[in-house]
Amino acid sequence: MADPGEMEDVLSAFARGANSGLVVTGSASAVMHRDLIIKLAAQHRLPAIYYEHSFVAAGGLISYGPDFVDQYRRAASYVDRVLRGEKPADLPVQAPTKYELVLNLKTAKALGVVVPDKLIALADEVID
Repeated sequence: MADPGEMEDVLSAFARGANSGLVVTGSASAVMHRDLIIKLAAQHRLPAIYYEHSFVAAGGLISYGPDFVDQYRRAASYVDRVLRGEKPADLPVQAPTKYELVLNLKTAKALGVVVPDKLIALADEVID
């Protein structure tokens, strides 16, 4: 969904449903419209989970996704192996192994969402 107006219409309609929530996965559209998505989720009081920390830092409720810094470190070892002569085709594909959970308690309070203490304790980062 590339059009902001269409995004607003879809989220407005979605928010009218009972017990609605939003899951935002990684896409160019999500990155391009990050601030609009966060604003609309707040405006329509939709609890939302995002795939990446920056959404929570910008005011989103919660994110759970790969630790990109860890992935960059691991990619550096692949670059090193290629520079030392290994063939890229011979290197195994790697999936993320480290994930991070980030919570924004200010947003939770504004949405009226009670975050359990256990979830707060498990979070890698809590934004107040």
